[in-house]
Amino acid sequence: MALRVAIQMDPIGSVSIRADSTFRLAEEAQARGHSLFYYTPDRLVFRDGRVLARGWPLAVRRVEGDHFSLGPEAEVDLADWDVVWLRQDPPFDMAYITTTHLLELLHPRTLVVNDPFWVRNAPEKLLVLRFPGLTPPTLIARDLAAIRAFRATHGDVILKPLYGNGGAGVFRLDPNDGNLAALHELFTGFSREPLIVQKYLPEVAGGDKRVILVDGEAVGAINRVPAAGETRSNLHVGGRAEKAVLTDRDRAICAAIGPVLREKGLVFVGIDVIGDWLTEINVTSPTGIQELERFDGINVAARIWQAVEARCRAGGG
Repeated sequence: MALRVAIQMDPIGSVSIRADSTFRLAEEAQARGHSLFYYTPDRLVFRDGRVLARGWPLAVRRVEGDHFSLGPEAEVDLADWDVVWLRQDPPFDMAYITTTHLLELLHPRTLVVNDPFWVRNAPEKLLVLRFPGLTPPTLIARDLAAIRAFRATHGDVILKPLYGNGGAGVFRLDPNDGNLAALHELFTGFSREPLIVQKYLPEVAGGDKRVILVDGEAVGAINRVPAAGETRSNLHVGGRAEKAVLTDRDRAICAAIGPVLREKGLVFVGIDVIGDWLTEINVTSPTGIQELERFDGINVAARIWQAVEARCRAGGG
């Protein structure tokens, strides 16, 4: 089943071929005989009722420093393509949200992965609110008094931007930390968005587990261990990836959320689990494929493409 695949992503020249999940998806697509077209989000255009993109035919290879080739630049009508991958990284801002509105005009005749409607309406830190029994105590608020009251109840908390990513702006505030008001002033000074506050989970010292789900089914997990003296476990801020196994609790979490993900066309999802608690459901541009493949010796990218191909055969989303 040869598909025409367009990939909306950040500039490909700067990706790490050993870590980037979008590169791995492109590599597997090419191996399966699919043709690739690459463009960046700023080159997405709506004109005269059509959703267009200006970009390049793409070929990838696992050669450090020489990992891609581009064909002649062209403008294409994305309605002519079988699959569009929505794969640029956050921030989940109005520019990102606008791309979901435009790509939604294509879907499901052209299969957009993940479904742009649900990427927009179920971002990472909000979709978890549908599963209160699986998550740690959580507050979403802009009001300082509400945040103070939550902290007074739970003592040790994590404060972070609601639409942040990659560990940016994540602060642990223990009961003796006097910086809450200053941080609130900082965040609300440049953004009108609420903040998210969660009870601190001391189990994070042993790692923040990333579980990969494909069409609602768990395929494996890696553990991300924070660097010494660091609260955040994100790999690009010094966290260390290590092999992990799925516990009974992990499987119970996946069984609870899996049908919802599958129904909403969220084919490739990475959830974050600390101890026994679900903290995020990452749907915008999940990562972790390559680390999981190396640790477990499985072809996760092939599993993802099998799910995408099955949806295409069934007629889209």
